[in-house]
Amino acid sequence: MRPLWLFLHLAAVVVWVGGMSFAHFCLRPAALATLQAAQRLPLMSSALGRFFVIVAASIALLWASGVAMFAEGIAAGARLPWNWHAMAALAAVMTVVFAWIVLRHHPRMRKALDAGETAAAAAALDEIRRLVVLNLALGWLTVALATLF
Repeated sequence: MRPLWLFLHLAAVVVWVGGMSFAHFCLRPAALATLQAAQRLPLMSSALGRFFVIVAASIALLWASGVAMFAEGIAAGARLPWNWHAMAALAAVMTVVFAWIVLRHHPRMRKALDAGETAAAAAALDEIRRLVVLNLALGWLTVALATLF
């Protein structure tokens, strides 16, 4: 089962980290360069809302596949590598950051947009951006731990 678990695990990482990379380095700059706040903020809120659904599924798959690989390793009597533990710790932090974005900042952004409060929506989006940058850095660190050690 390990090859299947590993494939599912990596596919979920690609979706999450790749999606954050796309949103931060491609979508955000293009939206800033071409749209006024009145169009940009609803676009970003809608795109992020859709992305967050996919990320939530990816996180569930990451945890399920990660726990399955841990369990297989333990059942086989293997000593689990230190980087697996580090990746799990980073995944826990990333999951909490994601939950904070989805449960706190994105609803604030949507509420501000619904009320026509552009400045408040922009502030919420900026907080989301900062947290995405944090998760993006942690995600790439996790990829490095998985591949370089």
